[in-house]
Amino acid sequence: MSATDASTETTEKDSVDDANITTELSRDKIFHILQTPRRRYILRYLQDQEGSIQMRDVAEQVAAWENDTTVQALSSKKRQRVYIPLYQTHLPKLDEEGIINYDQSRGTVERTEVANQFDQYLTTDDPDTTDDNEIDDQIPWESYYFGVSLLSTLLLVASFVGVPLFSTLPSVVIGGSIITMFALVTFSQYVVEWSKK
Repeated sequence: MSATDASTETTEKDSVDDANITTELSRDKIFHILQTPRRRYILRYLQDQEGSIQMRDVAEQVAAWENDTTVQALSSKKRQRVYIPLYQTHLPKLDEEGIINYDQSRGTVERTEVANQFDQYLTTDDPDTTDDNEIDDQIPWESYYFGVSLLSTLLLVASFVGVPLFSTLPSVVIGGSIITMFALVTFSQYVVEWSKK
């Protein structure tokens, strides 16, 4: 084997090794890329896709998530509003960083190994589903406020109309009761929200 053959073989081996190396992105770079909701939606959509997909499909799903609707219910105007920035800005940026392979002439997008670095940040940004624990933690505060408002209105109407028990109550007691009910609900909400932090 000559020296030229050995150097050619080494160069070919190095280029193959370089192609197999996944670029490690810094956390700052990852957060910079994820700061745009459309890029998060793109990467989230690509998580569930195998191989190369049409850019049009990505744009339609991103538009549907942005407009809180389905792909079938999207208007062409809403699709176009998302398609153009994806085509001109977001997909080229993700391609430039090596996160996706974007073939602009064919209109195809494919996720790369670098995109795996974003998975841990995308699991909580799923626009289609809500975690069961998150649902359990949600308290319908608007229902409590509505209930207090309804009770307050009934109390005021009963005192003005002359319902025997309520018409004898002084206005200060009625007003104090209403303020106390709202204060209790507001304080409860504050304590619950504060304890989550």
